[in-house]
Amino acid sequence: MDILTVVFEMLMAYVATICFGVIMNIPHQAFNSAGLIGGISWGFYWVISHLGVGIAFGNLLAAMLISILSMYAARYKRMPVIIFNIPSLVSFVPGGQAYQTIRNFAIGHTATAWGFLMQVVVIAGALAMGFALGELYHQIGLHHWHRLLKRQSK
Repeated sequence: MDILTVVFEMLMAYVATICFGVIMNIPHQAFNSAGLIGGISWGFYWVISHLGVGIAFGNLLAAMLISILSMYAARYKRMPVIIFNIPSLVSFVPGGQAYQTIRNFAIGHTATAWGFLMQVVVIAGALAMGFALGELYHQIGLHHWHRLLKRQSK
């Protein structure tokens, strides 16, 4: 694991997140926060995936991290969560596998195409589950935080 490779890929994920944010026309005040979320989550994914946990679990954990960081950024910046979620997710979208699925169906390699389609479904499902788990983590944390504040005020 080369540290320069990780840093370079995190920087590229930062730039890609900001560029997608420009395309989505998010407020310019959110560019840096969204870019940092995208870069940090890509670095986390890179390290996790190089530990041998697999694509699906790596995407799940990265999406969970994006979800949690986006909620904190949204609260800090007083903006909707989706402004940070969607651009940060762009590095994880299985576009290459989706392209290979269509390409292999078109040229008649259906067995290979079904394999790529399964990868797309698994990755997309892992990303969706990661967002759901991140929201769950955040809600449980808020619930415990409010209970703690109630106990201290009595």
